[in-house]
Amino acid sequence: MIDDLISRVEQAVDAAERWPDTGWPVRFGQRMEEVANLEAAEQLPRTAVYREEALNYWRQARLLGQDTAAAGRRALQALREGRLHDAANALYLCQYLEQPLSAQAGTWAPVYKEFRQFCSSSNN
Repeated sequence: MIDDLISRVEQAVDAAERWPDTGWPVRFGQRMEEVANLEAAEQLPRTAVYREEALNYWRQARLLGQDTAAAGRRALQALREGRLHDAANALYLCQYLEQPLSAQAGTWAPVYKEFRQFCSSSNN
């Protein structure tokens, strides 16, 4: 069971690191133009009114992805060493940091929920 959880955390780390590359549909400006990832934001014409907004959004997604991936790696190390309390703290941080993007990214909340279920079933 813990091996499955470790695998899910590894997948979440990989996904979080790729948030700005893989992206998701996000709309900007009065015309609600879709800018689906950081590369698309960088390719917008400099005259596009919503360019800076899109760039800031995707750069923030990149920073949040890096931060959650780092915390996810700490969780992996803790899980491998059987330090469930440390893993809980790291996974909580992941889902907390992801909250501004959770409707789109949806990476860490399910992993944290699975971890909590794992801990509950381990205590029974």
